[in-house]
Amino acid sequence: MLTQTRPIEGAWRPALQRVLTGKKDRAYATLYDVGHLDRIGIVKAGLPAKLLTTLAEDMQVSRERLYGWLGIARATANRKVQAGELLNQDESERALGIVRLVGQVEKVVAESGDPVGFNAALWTAQWLQQPNKALGGKEPGEFMDTSDGRALVAGLIAQMQAGTYA
Repeated sequence: MLTQTRPIEGAWRPALQRVLTGKKDRAYATLYDVGHLDRIGIVKAGLPAKLLTTLAEDMQVSRERLYGWLGIARATANRKVQAGELLNQDESERALGIVRLVGQVEKVVAESGDPVGFNAALWTAQWLQQPNKALGGKEPGEFMDTSDGRALVAGLIAQMQAGTYA
C-alpha cells in the first residue's frame, strides 16, 4: 500500500521550479513525462497555489477561466494564492492535469515539428477554448475538471500527433 505523503525526489522538482519562476525551457514537457509514483507523490503533497497564477499567465487566460476549467472556486483559489498555500489533493490533481496537457503539446511539437518560438501554453489555451467536433461541439476546456475528461482531451492531442484526429 502506498502511504507516501511527500513527493518522491526526481526531475519534476526543478522542472516545477522553472515553471514557477518563468524559466520554462521544456519544463512542461519534463512534468508531462513524470512517472505515476512521482505524480502520486506530487498530488498527495499538494502543488503550490501560485502555480494557478503562473498557468493563467503562461496560457494568457484569466484566472477565472483557468479556475473554471479546473472546477476550483474562485474565492478558494484566490485565498490560497494570496496566502501562499498548497492546493489540496483534488485541486493539485486537476492543476497537474493542465500542466501535463501543456507538456504533452510541448513534447508533440518537439518530436513532430519545429519547437523554436512555439508557445505550448498559449496554443493549449486557445485549443481548449475552441469547439471540437470529437467532443460533440463542446470546448475541450469543459472536460478538464474530471479525470476521465482530462484523459479524453489528452487522447485528442495524441491523435493529432498520430494523424488520426477526427
